Amino acid sequence: MGGISDADSSWHVEVDSCTPHQWAQWLDLFDDANLYQTWPYGSVRWGERRLSHLVLKRAGQVLGLAQVRIVQPTRLRFGIAYLRWGPLFERRGRPLDSQAAAIMAEALKEEYARKRKLLLRVVPNAFVGSPRAAAMEAAFHGFDRERPGDHNTYRTLVLDLSASLEELRKNLDKKWRNLLANSEKGGLRIVSGSGGGEFRRFCVLYGQMRKRKTFDTSVDIEEFTRIQEELPASQRMLVLICEGGGQPVAGVVASAIGNTAIYLLGATGDEGLKAKGSYLLQWNLIKWLKENGFRWYDLGGISPDRNPGVYHFKKGLSGADVLQVGPLLASGGAVSSAVATAAMAARSALRGCVRALRPARRLSLRAHEH
Repeated sequence: MGGISDADSSWHVEVDSCTPHQWAQWLDLFDDANLYQTWPYGSVRWGERRLSHLVLKRAGQVLGLAQVRIVQPTRLRFGIAYLRWGPLFERRGRPLDSQAAAIMAEALKEEYARKRKLLLRVVPNAFVGSPRAAAMEAAFHGFDRERPGDHNTYRTLVLDLSASLEELRKNLDKKWRNLLANSEKGGLRIVSGSGGGEFRRFCVLYGQMRKRKTFDTSVDIEEFTRIQEELPASQRMLVLICEGGGQPVAGVVASAIGNTAIYLLGATGDEGLKAKGSYLLQWNLIKWLKENGFRWYDLGGISPDRNPGVYHFKKGLSGADVLQVGPLLASGGAVSSAVATAAMAARSALRGCVRALRPARRLSLRAHEH
């Protein structure tokens, strides 16, 4: 535990002193909470020993959270601290707290850059032009900006769910709306849930699609299964399955935490190619989000050049085309900075070579993963 400043001792920071249960409870207090800041996502993806948790409190209230991944190749004091889609500072039912954002930025720099001598890399959960982005950019004004490139640019479509269902349907692309109407007449049935059974049914569909198609993907479906099993009930991924003749033909997986849902995975089984169940799945997901009070639906990343088919499908929902605020950097030492910069440059060059050699038919499923 440490003080923020002598001027206001009611603010204080706690680092690596909470339990997974406490973290999950606090995460549910924030509108800007997301899957990537859940404890199970971090522990399954990177290992629990590589995680660090920073909590900002004022007068006993939790006003900021950040789950950070620590990468140190040796026992020497250099490496990288990654903060993905954070920090969190938007408490439910309260105005956006720009002061909490600024204090979180300073606390993160103090703990990971100054004290631990790591290169701190922050990938904000904010889209350019939004009030949250303005608060983030003001709070992190002392950080450097990472040079933008394909490897670190997240472009997506975000659907504003504040309109009525009638308006949302009217705003759909005409062809998309017609295909939805056809699927509604096709005798299809949608079932949904967040338990292990629903997720395993989706995995069967995903496996069929992987055998049928050839595409590059960073998705490890077994990893997602383990994350789902470890997530608390309030933060589990939502699974929708489209059935035709009593058999699953298509499925979709979305994370719905905070005030925003994120499309994560989609799959069409061997029997679902002609059923057009994807249209019915997306529309039923939107209806579920509306009924459960979500404000935004992030369609999971787009790449019009590399994956035009998925782009046109998602574009039909008429979401806003947005860019995520680019990664922000704070250097804790010359060695960490040099090693991290070289590693990121090598990763970018490798991805460029892979894309150049890749056949046009091999497409990335996870355009939002970076």
